[in-house]
Amino acid sequence: MGQPEMQPEGPPQDGRGEGAAGLRPGDLAGRALPLGDWAQPAERLDELYRWVERGALDTAAWYLADRVWKRRAARSLRCGAALGAVAGAALPLLDLTRVVGGAAPWGYLALLLAVACVAVDRFFGLTSGWIRDVATAQAVQRRLLALQFDWASESVREVLGPTEGTASEAAERCLSVLRRFTEDVTELVRTETADWMVEFRTGSGPLGIQSAVGFGGRADCGAGQGRPAVPPGAARPNMPRQRPPEPR
Repeated sequence: MGQPEMQPEGPPQDGRGEGAAGLRPGDLAGRALPLGDWAQPAERLDELYRWVERGALDTAAWYLADRVWKRRAARSLRCGAALGAVAGAALPLLDLTRVVGGAAPWGYLALLLAVACVAVDRFFGLTSGWIRDVATAQAVQRRLLALQFDWASESVREVLGPTEGTASEAAERCLSVLRRFTEDVTELVRTETADWMVEFRTGSGPLGIQSAVGFGGRADCGAGQGRPAVPPGAARPNMPRQRPPEPR
């Protein structure tokens, strides 16, 4: 069975105009699966591919739009903290050298303003928030690029042949590609939300997105199978000695 091309021409069939991915969509919520007639499997798969691709583009656009105001606010607070620190260090020196009289109290106020800017940025998670948004959007875009090449590979396989298996197996293989991609995007969103919850509770930086974007090496499985390591500074337990058997 012939499969749709990787980049179908014409406007998308989901009711959105051109450039919709560049605008901020609504909240990230579940979408209804488009209904259609499976009497034409190729057209149906093409519609599902458009639906999945549009969802990924909207997700990436949501994160890119969400990071705009966070980045602006974070930069403003960082600039305020830097200016406050410089003024807090310079004004007491000017007062000490009698260049500007009575400037020391204003220096202390500037230091307090710098600390307040850093605290606000840290409390609301502005800097870490927009960095997390960019990381998630890039991860979604990278996964979408992999889907596009996988879909093109499936299309070329059906067009050039020889066709592997029956038409139902080919359709099931294409549906598996779309399902895996949808699950991957959902997992990226879930990981970003979990990082936000952890940061909100403990104030630590996001770690899950880094693990979701780039998978590190597998840990050594044999490390935990031997004798457990003794913590440094801890006394090694003494096992009771057994008397050797007496000779008969």
